[in-house]
Order: sequence, then C-alpha cells, then structure tokens
Amino acid sequence: MKNKNLAKKVKELRRRKGFSQEELTENSGLSLRTIQRIENGETEPTGETLKRISNALNVSPEELIDWTIVEDNGFLKAMNLSALTFILFPLLGILVPLIMWISKKDKLKNINIIGKNILNFQITWTIILFVGFIINSIILAKDFDSKEVLLVNSIISSQKRILIFFLIMYGINAVLIIVNTFRIQKNKEVFYQPKINFIRN
Repeated sequence: MKNKNLAKKVKELRRRKGFSQEELTENSGLSLRTIQRIENGETEPTGETLKRISNALNVSPEELIDWTIVEDNGFLKAMNLSALTFILFPLLGILVPLIMWISKKDKLKNINIIGKNILNFQITWTIILFVGFIINSIILAKDFDSKEVLLVNSIISSQKRILIFFLIMYGINAVLIIVNTFRIQKNKEVFYQPKINFIRN
C-alpha cells in the first residue's frame, strides 16, 4: 500500500466526517504529530494505529484501506431515476433510492448530498400524497351523506378533484426527478422542493 494513497484517504475521510486533525487526535488517542505524518504520507500506520484511526472515523480498517472517493455520475443518475418507482407504489420511491444510497454511502462523490435530497423529498411527497388523499376522501364521504338534489354532480366533482390532485402530485414528482437527472449529468446541485429534512447530516 502506498503511503500517499492512504494519506489521501485518511485526510479526505476525516474532512468528510467534519473532523479537524485535533478532533481526530482526541478521538483516536494518537498524537497530533502522528496524524500529521500519516496525512502527509511520511509514515504508514501500524495495525494498532490504523485500528484507532478507523474507529475514530467510524469505519473498519478494511474500509479505510479500500475506501476511495470516486466520481460516478452514472450511479448517481440511476439512484435519482430509481425514485420513479413511486409510480408503481409511493413507498418504493423511498425504498429503492434508500437501498442504493446505503450501498455506496460515503464512497462516491456527492452521493450523500443527492441521496438525502432525494429521500427527504420522497418522504415529504408521500406524506403530502396520503394526507391529501385522506382529506379528499373525507370531503367525498360528506358528499355521499349530503341530501342535496345535485348529489350525483357533487360526487363526480369530488372524484375529479381527487384525480386532479393525484395527477398534479405525480406530475410534480416525475418532472423533478427528470430535471434533477439532467442536473446531475451537468454536475449541478440537485433541487428538490418541497422537502422536510427528515435525514440530516
């Protein structure tokens, strides 16, 4: 194993975890000078040192050795497009991207940012969809109980409202997925709104 490769991995993973060298020193129980020498490629850590660093960074020693940041826009686009499974069933639009995100978490450039944006939007969208369906169903139920002369017209109007609501919701979701796929292709930041940040850093 080349010192420079390991040095790059330790430094990049430390930064992605949001640690300073001092914080990594404190968490690993190693000296600041040891961390600096490893990150500068001046020395290769022993098994015990590698174990301490990997524990501090919350990865296994094997993951630290094998870990590398790579760019894979193809996978990012596929993960983004996988959210289209919401068309089959709304929860699939959460589960499929979630599985893909977990499988490559912290291993691909921008995967955490894009994955969290997709998942937070899909969770928010699913909640809005179900709440909207419940509200429209309550209104439809009231129309059935109505004693009005125009009962049939009122029920048809409620059914149309539910259909329009679903078409708008599905349309917004599909359009955002397609637009963001092109944004990923052009290395632009994804834009998903509205979303509640259920999954945070």
